[in-house]
Amino acid sequence: MLPSPTLPRELHSARQLTDHLFAVLRADSWYERPVPERHRLLFYLGHLEAFDWNLLARDALDLPSFHPGFDRLFAFGIDPGEGHLPDDRPSDWPAIPEVERYNQLVRETLDAALARVPQPMLEAAIEHRLMHAETLAYLLHQLPSERKLFQPAPPVPLSAAPRACAVEIPAGSAELGRCRGAGFGWDNEFDAHTVLVPAFSIARYKVTNGEYLEFVRAGAAPPAFWVQRQGAWFFRGMFEEVPLPLDWPVYVTQCEADTYARWRGMALPSEAQWHRAAAGQEPSSNTDFRHWDPISVTADDAAGAAPAQLIGNGWEWTSTVFGPFPGFQPFSFYSNYSEPFFDGQHYVLKGGSPRTAARLLRPSFRNWFRPSYPYVYATFRLVQS
Repeated sequence: MLPSPTLPRELHSARQLTDHLFAVLRADSWYERPVPERHRLLFYLGHLEAFDWNLLARDALDLPSFHPGFDRLFAFGIDPGEGHLPDDRPSDWPAIPEVERYNQLVRETLDAALARVPQPMLEAAIEHRLMHAETLAYLLHQLPSERKLFQPAPPVPLSAAPRACAVEIPAGSAELGRCRGAGFGWDNEFDAHTVLVPAFSIARYKVTNGEYLEFVRAGAAPPAFWVQRQGAWFFRGMFEEVPLPLDWPVYVTQCEADTYARWRGMALPSEAQWHRAAAGQEPSSNTDFRHWDPISVTADDAAGAAPAQLIGNGWEWTSTVFGPFPGFQPFSFYSNYSEPFFDGQHYVLKGGSPRTAARLLRPSFRNWFRPSYPYVYATFRLVQS
């Protein structure tokens, strides 16, 4: 199936988005590695175009390569286990102008041939780039502020203070996954299936910095996004430190979220419980690159007492180990997208963050990370059976 005429426009829009993110970086910072478990930032400048080239030009159109070395160098990211961090040096990487020339040639060549690319492959390229827009955001977040160029953002809305309360979810079925033929989805989203979920209660709000601060004062380690200055706690925002906003959701690892839940005598929701609670929910106002940082957990409150912000303002950790759904089939054109991570060492996140594109907010979309990975915009809420 050849692509819809709207998809090339979506690709160009996604390129503008990632170009804007790269523009946040100061010229002397390309060879920095702000997250030890990931490549240097220069890799991502080349990776987005190399991925498009390898998938669309090479695999879909069988076009001859003009730089096979870069096609290979920038092909794959990394996700090392503990004790296996990369040890490359800046001198191991090419010069920035070389990568920029490669990127320009890739775009020019692909743009002349996009009408011949099968639609699922073009949609995969668009969503891959949008996912990396979020990856770039959290990598840039870890850079010192002096290595970034400040970008303005809309003012954060004032909101009421949250009150701890739970929402009762009756027993029933949760619809997981995506029906084949219902539109693009990644291989791990298929097949659609129903899971029966016993009754449970779920917190109306994500756990806040204020609630987690009680845990820290009881002896827990602070999250990676916090820093203490002269006895006061601050949140490390994208461009500046701010006094810890007690009504914002706390960004933590899955291990930290699970330990906090046990400390409270509760648990993290399973993927099925999250779906049961999120059925019919509208996204938070803090998605699709609206803000760089979180907003209050009550900022999207409306009439009723449904769980708030299940979609947006921070991914939500679940207790579910990432694995295949019944009927799983790897993509023929991207066979290593999901399957290498069905290793029992990654957990499912649902919902979305301030830096998650609207296209990725569909209920079936699944995110996953190692449980001790501290850099992702990941929050959580509590459940009780």
